[in-house]
Amino acid sequence: MTIREEMEELEKNTLSPYAFLSMNSLGRDFPEEEDDIRTIFQRDRDRILHSKAFRRLKHKTQVFIQPEGDHYRTRLTHTLEVSQIARSIAKALRLNEDLTEAIALGHDLGHTPYGHAGERALNKICSFGFSHVEQSIRVVEVLEKNGRGLNLSKEVRDGILNHRSSGHPKTLEAQAVRLADKIAYLNHDVDDSIRGGIITEEDLPEEFRLVLGRSVKERIDTLIRSVIFSSIGKDSLRMEPAVGEAMQGLRKWMFSHVYKKSEAKEEEWKVEGMLLLLFTFYMEHSEKLTEEYRFLYENSLKDKSISEKEHLERVVCDYISGMTDEYCNHKFMEYYVPKAWAKD
Repeated sequence: MTIREEMEELEKNTLSPYAFLSMNSLGRDFPEEEDDIRTIFQRDRDRILHSKAFRRLKHKTQVFIQPEGDHYRTRLTHTLEVSQIARSIAKALRLNEDLTEAIALGHDLGHTPYGHAGERALNKICSFGFSHVEQSIRVVEVLEKNGRGLNLSKEVRDGILNHRSSGHPKTLEAQAVRLADKIAYLNHDVDDSIRGGIITEEDLPEEFRLVLGRSVKERIDTLIRSVIFSSIGKDSLRMEPAVGEAMQGLRKWMFSHVYKKSEAKEEEWKVEGMLLLLFTFYMEHSEKLTEEYRFLYENSLKDKSISEKEHLERVVCDYISGMTDEYCNHKFMEYYVPKAWAKD
């Protein structure tokens, strides 16, 4: 018996009857020989962790564009925090931690530069629309490894695709990630907003602090515990109604006081202009795409169901959405800001 088979047996004998077992995976689109050490979900986690898209998350905005300071969240630190919270829930409920971690690490791979501001901009610019959720799936199925993708399991891709509120994930592990994402971004956005002097702890409505706690640490603990103790022995994950309502109330308050109206968001209008100009430039100068994306474009032309222009638009959106904030700035400066010169 291989180490992988021993671990699969251990899952079968120790995990909750509601956990998704590695041995029951529906597999990959392109069958591969099983590893003798790692389970299918461990291999998926490792592939995501070693991907280029994952590394780029460290230079992508979480919420606040280019804050001055080293302690504000990036898209990468958000992803790691989601993973930690989701794994805490999964471990307590005896779910499959490897599946949970793989989904958590991959759930935001398709995010644009400048966070949701960049996502909204590309959604306006691209004729087919743009969603970071669908782009995350495109990253793992197509864009990584020069068009070959990561060939992840169906369960991990399902969790990535359904991590938003509107999604319907098929496993409890994916449900854990969906809840962990909400817990992480809400509380860490509060923390970053307090650090940035946008709000204070005392500004938060007392009705929500009374239920959730009076610090970021207390609120995260309350929410995680609520999920765990409300979901033991259940075939779906949930929160206590009062706790869930308080979390939603705090989220709405953050939208009205931070996400839409704070001084930290005043630069977002520039993002749309930058991305529109870059999109226009690459549509007119496809030769300026990197070799990797030129290859993707040329390879995509084999599909005759859509026009060459539509294929190019798809790849240009892929390229721009994959940029980090810094690289986006660099390319904008290169193409649209005059360079200094001097005559001898």
